[in-house]
Amino acid sequence: MPLPITSFLVALFSILMVLLSFQVSLRRIKAGNNSTNGSGDETLKRRIRAHGNFIEYAPLAAISVGLTEFANGPRTLVFGLAVSFFASRVIHAFGMLYTSTPAARALAMLIQHASFLVVGFWLAFHAAAYVR
Repeated sequence: MPLPITSFLVALFSILMVLLSFQVSLRRIKAGNNSTNGSGDETLKRRIRAHGNFIEYAPLAAISVGLTEFANGPRTLVFGLAVSFFASRVIHAFGMLYTSTPAARALAMLIQHASFLVVGFWLAFHAAAYVR
């Protein structure tokens, strides 16, 4: 299978996306709240943001891992990026859904942003070398 690490990451992201979306739907049903922003229901707002934040970052994370794997990046780099991006998304979702302090979300964002910097510099360096 081409890009096996990316494929597995996307599989995990797909499952996580459905789980997060399901959390929003269940809360909307329970609260009888069909508004787009969940106004008046703090739990619904948090679930919407957990899902929204996932949707904002997971696609670029998957693309970044895929490009690195496609460019024959070191397997440890590709695997490390995949683990880091997935862990950051799980930790962030957990922090949004089950904690009232920002510690988990902050940790998740630190892991994610560090991973984006690593992959960004790696891809830029290798793309620049290819262009020459």
